[in-house]
Amino acid sequence: MLDPNDIEAKKDALIWSAKRCFDLRLQTNAGGNLSVKLSAAEAIVIKPSGVGFNECTRDNLQVVHLDGTIEPSPFKPSKDLDFHLGLYRVRPDIKAIVHCHSPWATGYASAGLEIPCLTVQTMEKIGRMPLIPLSPEGGPQTEAEISPVFKDPKIVAAVLANHGTIGVGSTLTKAQYLVEIIEETAHIAFVRDALMAAHGKRIADMPRYGTAAEAKAASASAS
Repeated sequence: MLDPNDIEAKKDALIWSAKRCFDLRLQTNAGGNLSVKLSAAEAIVIKPSGVGFNECTRDNLQVVHLDGTIEPSPFKPSKDLDFHLGLYRVRPDIKAIVHCHSPWATGYASAGLEIPCLTVQTMEKIGRMPLIPLSPEGGPQTEAEISPVFKDPKIVAAVLANHGTIGVGSTLTKAQYLVEIIEETAHIAFVRDALMAAHGKRIADMPRYGTAAEAKAASASAS
């Protein structure tokens, strides 16, 4: 049974995340999507089609059951609904998903390049951001392309070729922070590569560990 208080709380969390994405310019217009799982039911709150991140309200967000049943709504379901549902089904630890078309990260994705985890924060928080290619027909990625990648419990973020980014987490805040780190890292990577090219440098150091504790533990085990 759906709990109205649970629904309202999750809607408010989604609105916060959506507006933060908009304010940070991670998503403009009505593209992208984000969702969050309800605490007391096998259902999610998700942004419907045609609604911009900055226009999300309690009245226009949809409640969708994990079996695909959509609670009565005057809005069209998101084109991304199937891949959101697919991720919740294959990974019970995923409670929230943020998918946006942030420009720096999508630029890398459109060039067919996997964004390198070149900062210690990216190494600690993400580890690797797989690049998921377009569908075999050349269209946007679907559940068939996305869910298999996220079956690996170590994967918490991915970049969709010619499309955008995905961050997942146990809360919307955690998923939100991941898409911010992805975009920040893509921007840093572009600046790094431009500076290296300008100075004729071909190799740069990359972190092997995300925290000092991990580095010390590795050093101790090797000695």
